[in-house]
Amino acid sequence: MKVILKADIKGVGKRDEVINASDGYARNFLFPKNLAVEANAENMSKLKAKQDSNAFKKSQEKEEAEKIADRLSKILLKIRVKSGTNGKIFGGVSSKEIAENLEKQYQIKIDKKKIDLKDAIKTLGTFNVDIKLFEGVVGCVKVNVISE
Repeated sequence: MKVILKADIKGVGKRDEVINASDGYARNFLFPKNLAVEANAENMSKLKAKQDSNAFKKSQEKEEAEKIADRLSKILLKIRVKSGTNGKIFGGVSSKEIAENLEKQYQIKIDKKKIDLKDAIKTLGTFNVDIKLFEGVVGCVKVNVISE
């Protein structure tokens, strides 16, 4: 019997997946626990509509991320820090500070977890910092760390 899963079931399948289950397993376990529905024409059309809706939302989000990536590539973000005599800065410029400065200076709100910074920036100068905006969409912003 073909069924559409309503939840992830370990060893069986993932949510919204159409699987072949034995009649007894479907009637005695999956249906009573509301873990699956029968894969009839009505339920299949609902599943198709849901998948189309999710694909449309994903394409919209990717398009938005590409616009932000294009905007980020034109930005030179200036961050002022206190520094010593030989160009070393006190502390470091972290992804949190980069995110805060992007929002203050350019009104671009980006989660600090999306900023791909291995270690904090600890010297003065200009650095290229990658920002993972969406699956397959990576923006790059130039960060200029200058002394106060």
